[in-house]
Amino acid sequence: MSVYLLFPADRRRVLALIGAAAWPTLSQAQARFPDRPIQLIVPFAPGGIADITARAVAEVMSQRLGQPIVVDNRPSAGSIVASQAVAVAKPDGHTLLLMSNGNAVSVGLFKKLPYDTKKDFVGISTLGYFDIGLFVPAGSRFASLKDIVAHAKANPGKLNVGSISAGSTQHLAAKMFETVAGLDVVLVPYKGSPAVLAALRTGEIDLAFEILGPMLPQVQSGVVKALAVSSDKRNPALPDVPTAIEAGVPGFNVASWNALAAPAGTPPAVIELLNRTAREAMALPAVRDKLAKLGMRVAPSTPAELERLLASEIDRWGHVIRAAKIEPE
Repeated sequence: MSVYLLFPADRRRVLALIGAAAWPTLSQAQARFPDRPIQLIVPFAPGGIADITARAVAEVMSQRLGQPIVVDNRPSAGSIVASQAVAVAKPDGHTLLLMSNGNAVSVGLFKKLPYDTKKDFVGISTLGYFDIGLFVPAGSRFASLKDIVAHAKANPGKLNVGSISAGSTQHLAAKMFETVAGLDVVLVPYKGSPAVLAALRTGEIDLAFEILGPMLPQVQSGVVKALAVSSDKRNPALPDVPTAIEAGVPGFNVASWNALAAPAGTPPAVIELLNRTAREAMALPAVRDKLAKLGMRVAPSTPAELERLLASEIDRWGHVIRAAKIEPE
């Protein structure tokens, strides 16, 4: 048996080699993601469609990631409070934003935001799209969207169209409808969806623009009638209701959407894992069925597709805001 003696210098070299060999393992352990609960900041109040969507997807994602995803509701005008919190968060994947078309709209509605919507976030995946419905009372004299358009063209300034507050997606969709259809209508903003429904039922307005999901029970009970949906595809919840394009308004294509985003600088490997996990969650029948009942069309995307969507929506809504002559705040 041979015996090797190590002098101090040799021992130091051996220990250094052992340490170097062990370093990748230590580094990998430290880089494991996620290593603590993930915070998902939602810029809307609890109980709404966006909140329910976030929680349904987050529940499944947390099971697959092995860490809780805690939903943190921070509603505010223009989604600014929630978005700013994520924009300045550490870009390690542990703070996420429920992004929406509201982020795109805010770029045109506000003179200056405390973040750059295009540069300060990185997309993970879209979650889905929410159609806007065009509704009339059940006993309305208008049987179709073509009837609405014909009446409005024959009677400029006489058709009352309601939506929630000025600058909302619903209000801007109504303005886009007016522009695309070449009409002159009276746009009437209300504080909330219940007020819009009440105005529709009492005849205060002739037509209402509202997110489809909350209005589905009213349609199913026969209180209101949906003349069209705003996107370029029929909604599975109302398969017999045509799109506005099918109903005679070419070029009118609007949908509200939700997505997941992270602070810019989040490692690509983390984004890839979050994207894959979100897709897995949205592929589950239980999740898809739950969201379909809200009138949502589930539609995951790649991070690049989400970022292209955001850029195009910023451009589109900016044009609508300028056409509506809404002065940025």
